[in-house]
Amino acid sequence: MSKTEIDALTTEFFGAFDNRGGLAADVDRIRRLVLPGGVIVKTGPEFTVYTVDEFIEPRRHLLTEGRLVEFSEWETSERTEIAGDIASRFSEYRKSGTLDGRRFEGDGTKTIQFVRTSQGWRIAAVAWYDRP
Repeated sequence: MSKTEIDALTTEFFGAFDNRGGLAADVDRIRRLVLPGGVIVKTGPEFTVYTVDEFIEPRRHLLTEGRLVEFSEWETSERTEIAGDIASRFSEYRKSGTLDGRRFEGDGTKTIQFVRTSQGWRIAAVAWYDRP
């Protein structure tokens, strides 16, 4: 059951940013998926470490104010290891959308660390790398 729950949680995390077809992205769900003290890290030249709120707010503006539309990202492959109440997942993903009127596509890698809490599995940390 744990793998199924982690699969669903991962799909929900990726889906939080989806605003295709005029739907509103639901970035607030990140607060439910990620532990309050969770860490989110963007690697690469713009290396940044975010708290949950620091991560959510700029994405909310980007996804709701019309700059980034028809956006989605999705897992294309994954490797998950579970040991008791902890799990680690490496995901390859793709993304596409229109940013400031220009269509784009891209891909990258995410690693997600999970812990099992009394309320079920939650994300403790996320790090990602976008390929240039």
